[in-house]
Amino acid sequence: MIFEGLPTTPRSEELVDKAFSRAARAGRAKRGHEAQESMLRTAGNVLSDNLENVVVSWPDFGFDVDPFYYELADAIVDVDRLRQALSQVMWASRQIEDLRDEYTTKVRNSDVDTARKHRKQAFARMADVMDQIEDDLRYIGDSRDQLKVLPDIRPDEPAIVIAGYPNVGKSSFVNRVTRASNEIAEYPFTTRGVQIGHFERDHVRYQIVDTPGLLDRPEEDRNDIERQAVSALEHLADVVVFVLDPSGDCGYPLDVQLELREEVRELFGDAVPFLTVANKHDRFEAVRAESVDATMSVTEDENVEDVLDMAVEAAAFEPDLPTRDGGE
Repeated sequence: MIFEGLPTTPRSEELVDKAFSRAARAGRAKRGHEAQESMLRTAGNVLSDNLENVVVSWPDFGFDVDPFYYELADAIVDVDRLRQALSQVMWASRQIEDLRDEYTTKVRNSDVDTARKHRKQAFARMADVMDQIEDDLRYIGDSRDQLKVLPDIRPDEPAIVIAGYPNVGKSSFVNRVTRASNEIAEYPFTTRGVQIGHFERDHVRYQIVDTPGLLDRPEEDRNDIERQAVSALEHLADVVVFVLDPSGDCGYPLDVQLELREEVRELFGDAVPFLTVANKHDRFEAVRAESVDATMSVTEDENVEDVLDMAVEAAAFEPDLPTRDGGE
């Protein structure tokens, strides 16, 4: 997952202590001008390198982050604020490099006592720069802690997104078609774990995703963060399977379920194939043919594979296959 390997972000005070401690050790190994210059360069390098490493460890949100993860990240943290913080940290890295070089010249062109004063002045100015980005480093660190635990969903693999009210059989369906390969992962904004399963068809790995708390209730019942998370799913889905329970055993009348279905259908638009599947068909006599694309019973293991095949066909995923040299 794109945010999983992000390193821990150091705090401003922590970095200053580290830089000045190493500088002191470097200075004890030399005398006169060499000691002052060694301290100055050591402190400057430690600070500038560590700050640059903070920034380059993050993916470029403008180029490297898939729209799905961009929307998801922005639902959890303020991506614009995060990008601004990263920009400020890179600015600080360059400022400290400039201070290092500026005062290195001053140290070399002065007597020892004045060189010591220049070095101390440089340290004070470097510490001031670090104070200016204290909040930025903290925001980057907090963002890293929140984003690194996002579920590993791969936007480059075809995804079947499951929708429908609670207790209609969605989790049972995911469990059935993925056998033991599914997992429960936590979104920071859901009360129940997101269920992610995988299965293969024709050597292609498919993801099947059930998102409790997002696509199992009307839009008006979602908060702003949940709405943006739903927006992220629009970038992910290759097909949406909406599961109905016409028997009403789920606790929601069929007409209410159909209202949610139309809302979800409108949300994803015409660009994403949309299938309606009635579950528990062993518990009801009939459902209007125009209302559903298929029926099944997960508990009785009836038509489940047919529904899955239908979803795969609707996704119409074509993998990028390597071509032979010579254009064959």
